[in-house]
Amino acid sequence: MKERKLILALLIAILFPLHTIAHAQTEPPVVYAVLFYSPTCGHCEFVISQTILPMMEEYGGQLQVIGIDVTQQDGQALFMSAMQMFNLEQAGVPFLVIDDMYLIGSGDIPEQFPSLVKTYLAQGGVDYPDIPGLQKALGQTSDTEVTTQAVASQEDALQPPPVPDSVSSTSPSPIATPGILFVNAEDSNWTDRFSQDPVGNTLAVIVLIGMLISLAWVVATINKKEKGASLKENWAWIIPLLSVIGFGVAGYLAYVETTQTTAVCGPVGDCNTVQQSEYARLFGILPIGVLGLIGYVAIFISWLMARYANGKAGNMASIALFLLSLFGTFFSIYLTFLEPFVIGATCAWCLTSAILMTILMLITVRPATTAFVSPRSRRHVR
Repeated sequence: MKERKLILALLIAILFPLHTIAHAQTEPPVVYAVLFYSPTCGHCEFVISQTILPMMEEYGGQLQVIGIDVTQQDGQALFMSAMQMFNLEQAGVPFLVIDDMYLIGSGDIPEQFPSLVKTYLAQGGVDYPDIPGLQKALGQTSDTEVTTQAVASQEDALQPPPVPDSVSSTSPSPIATPGILFVNAEDSNWTDRFSQDPVGNTLAVIVLIGMLISLAWVVATINKKEKGASLKENWAWIIPLLSVIGFGVAGYLAYVETTQTTAVCGPVGDCNTVQQSEYARLFGILPIGVLGLIGYVAIFISWLMARYANGKAGNMASIALFLLSLFGTFFSIYLTFLEPFVIGATCAWCLTSAILMTILMLITVRPATTAFVSPRSRRHVR
């Protein structure tokens, strides 16, 4: 009888932990992360559609990501808290936080996030990062304050998944289907975007007005058909100097755009947000910085020909130089308008290039008019 009781006790001791393990396995570990994004950020769309959503399909409810729109006032405040948490003065989006780590850009996130998720799942999962204000934002979720959306695919924009009944600050509710819970993801108007960086965006507006006034002066100068300026004079050496400076600015922007490096923005503006927006690439392919490099090289070559060539070749080079700077100014006006009113951030490097291109337009219009009028005058005399 004693032997039977001993055997029964041993069986209970063995089966009890097995039962505990089996019960634990019914609650798989979950990894929670936070993604700061912008609706106008092409790199954000790439990261979400090419990395995060495929991972969510793979892991199901074991991977939950909170997406925070930095173009909204509350989202921008949380983004600032995240930067302060990591002692960062500036940072761009996409900006992903997992545990006590952060990843930036469409390079680091696809490369490192998958392995981090595997590691944390093997360790039993990880809760939301301790970003100041995040738990309060999650705890205050309501139908009017939070829009829940999931990025369905690269072709399809944001589609709403089943909305959880509540989001608890201590135990976040999982989303019924793999998706991203976007906090404060409602559409913003231009005033909201402008207020994200009032100083930088105001500076952009001032530069924009200056370019429009300069353009009007150029049109008036062309209509007068004034002559007298020549690119063979000593003052014209300012053109290659401005071209070299512009080449350096465009080269740095091209480096940032092609390598996904965090840019040094200076005290005014947020050039990282601009460089990571969908407008940082022409037709979604050619980086704007690379286009600037091509433009400044073409301007420099045109100046060389106008400076040292004679006759028709020199005149044609003078006209080409002006047309290049005119096109560059028009394009700079377009980009400068986008920064405060569409993107909601201003790039000091971009403003510098815009000012340089406008100056080039102003100082090349008279030589171009001279080159255009002189051959016609000679033909009229004959």
